[in-house]
Amino acid sequence: MKYLLPAILAIFFLSCKDNETPGGETKKSSDSPNVARPSLNKPLPNPYAEVDVSPMDMSYYPADYPKLRMDDSISTPPVMRIIYSRPHKEGRMIFGGLQKFGSYWRLGANEATEIEFFQPVNIQGKKINPGRYVIYCIPDENKWTIVLNKNNFTWGLKADSTKDLMRFEIPVKKISPAVEYLSLLFQGNGNGADLVMAWDDIEARLPINF
Repeated sequence: MKYLLPAILAIFFLSCKDNETPGGETKKSSDSPNVARPSLNKPLPNPYAEVDVSPMDMSYYPADYPKLRMDDSISTPPVMRIIYSRPHKEGRMIFGGLQKFGSYWRLGANEATEIEFFQPVNIQGKKINPGRYVIYCIPDENKWTIVLNKNNFTWGLKADSTKDLMRFEIPVKKISPAVEYLSLLFQGNGNGADLVMAWDDIEARLPINF
């Protein structure tokens, strides 16, 4: 018994020391490792601008042109680029559902999608001069109509047909698995490059020769 009381006092003293911070302050119960704490890495709200759910993206041909230029891997100017915002599927049926067949579509979200050519190109036998153009789409079940328009720097799609320059019909195909985010990019095809447009379970290609 003469050793029991000192042992109990020693255990009590040590447990009190464990509950002190390095500065001698007693920890609160919320500091227990078994209690969830607020994440120190949780991002704060952006005080300057809202974070858009449809981020803006840009694709070049040649692919990754800015990186190639900075690495001195290329000295010629790019052929073209496309600037667009990327909506995502979120479990929705896109074509024939959210996007009605036969209805105008901005080929993206937010601002009108724009394609820029840095040199003359040819699409379905039609010459297109260098410049920046709005590009939009009229999707149908088995084909898309792609339209080049000069109503640049607009929000959404101002379907001003008086500023339409050219229209091109292209086939579409089903793909699997479905693509969550709309993706627009260029892929070489031997005579130039295809503008590949893929979202949900649909892919369409617009051949561009140069």
